[in-house]
Amino acid sequence: MSKTFFTADTHFGHARIIDLCSRPFETVEDMDEEMIARWNKVVGPDDFVWHLGDFTMKGAEEALAYRQRLNGRIALIWGNHDRQSVRSLPASCWEHLAGSRFATEVKVEGWDLTLCHYAMRAWNGSFHKTGKSLMLYGHSHGMLPPIHHSLDVGVDCWNFYPVSLDQILDYLQCMELL
Repeated sequence: MSKTFFTADTHFGHARIIDLCSRPFETVEDMDEEMIARWNKVVGPDDFVWHLGDFTMKGAEEALAYRQRLNGRIALIWGNHDRQSVRSLPASCWEHLAGSRFATEVKVEGWDLTLCHYAMRAWNGSFHKTGKSLMLYGHSHGMLPPIHHSLDVGVDCWNFYPVSLDQILDYLQCMELL
């Protein structure tokens, strides 16, 4: 049975992100190889991954090479660092490309999810405290604390792995945010 995962801010090929976010890698090559290995360790070929932006700042050829090495069907929500090269890759590279939007709403395992590169304070369903609505985001690289039903799914928060909905729900329950 296929699973659904979420991630953001991989910044494949971006050497400066190591210093900017204090990532524990010696080189950009080490970072890329480790993130690809961790991705493929948890994501199978039939699994679905929502990538919430900042896939890579590299050109189209490099972006395609990274994409081809990753397991799963990937839906890409644009991030502020996803240049035209990433946005213009053939549609066959992505299960879904969010067009010119930085956000989308989807239903996964009975949950209404607002997926955006940027964190939102309010989203569809956010005022229903007992509802099954979540806001998942990236961009902040772990700099924003989670709030009720809202969480950063970026790699810097999840030991450089994509995260499943079950892991997200467990975390939010443990933190009493659900």
